[in-house]
Amino acid sequence: MKVLLKTDRYLIGRWKDAVYQHVPGLEIVTFPFVGDPSDIEVVIAWEPPQGLLASMPNLKLVISTGAGVDHILKDKTFPRDVPLVRMVDPGLTQGMVEYVVMAALLCSRRMHRAFSAQARKMWEPETVPLAPEVTVGIMGMGVLGRACAGALLGMGYNVIGWSRTPKKFDEVQTFDGIEGLEKFLTRTQILVCLLPLTAETEGILGRGTFNRLPPGAAVINAGRGAHMIEADLLRALDMGKIEVAVLDVFNEEPLPVDNPLWDHPRVFITPHTASVTTPESAIVSVADAIDELRKGLPLSNLVNVELGY
Repeated sequence: MKVLLKTDRYLIGRWKDAVYQHVPGLEIVTFPFVGDPSDIEVVIAWEPPQGLLASMPNLKLVISTGAGVDHILKDKTFPRDVPLVRMVDPGLTQGMVEYVVMAALLCSRRMHRAFSAQARKMWEPETVPLAPEVTVGIMGMGVLGRACAGALLGMGYNVIGWSRTPKKFDEVQTFDGIEGLEKFLTRTQILVCLLPLTAETEGILGRGTFNRLPPGAAVINAGRGAHMIEADLLRALDMGKIEVAVLDVFNEEPLPVDNPLWDHPRVFITPHTASVTTPESAIVSVADAIDELRKGLPLSNLVNVELGY
């Protein structure tokens, strides 16, 4: 079985070593050295170029190295009959949990005010709410959302969740659909976006959403940049509707130097590093998918390409 690796350049060597060690009997090639496309049966991919997957007539499986698959489905030539599986990686999950917990603490402890006072060399003590006084609302209750909810609950935060379709989670009140969104937002003091990017969720972090949040709410976006309407966020920040934002993803990456988000005093920026797939732990998911393919078993973590997740 011939496998093509198309990942970030700095990870290619680690991915190749991990596949060789954990999945025997494979012939591995790395992009852009594809060779004969008709020989490729499996692609392990991050952001494959437009048309690459469609050029492989014998392709049997595509494995996304990220939890999201929008980077693959944005290619309109992607063959929809080829199974696509998303990454479920303990390291990826742990990284996201750590990021969301960190961001929630930054917001609820009002660290932006402390950092501002430090920059001005001003001693400005204030009382901040403890976790049990704060409600965190998580948009997207998949693997990552549930893991983050569990960690936040463990710290004492009140946690609620929203998804497009009904989800159940112990200790977390969940809402779903358009009809549940307003109830969810009106109770949310710290909004965390971990949604998959689809046509329905693109731009969901915009004026309509911000206007439904309580005054002084915080926004954390670790989903996708296209979830956010950046101009609406800046307007909400300047009007005082949103107190602070923690952003890991952006509509354009790297974030242009002239983007006003850089200079806003109540915006924390990280360079799309909230959670990164680690080949050494992610290989378990890859090995399972290839083993299931070989044995003709149902594929775990199979994506519904029509829904986009």
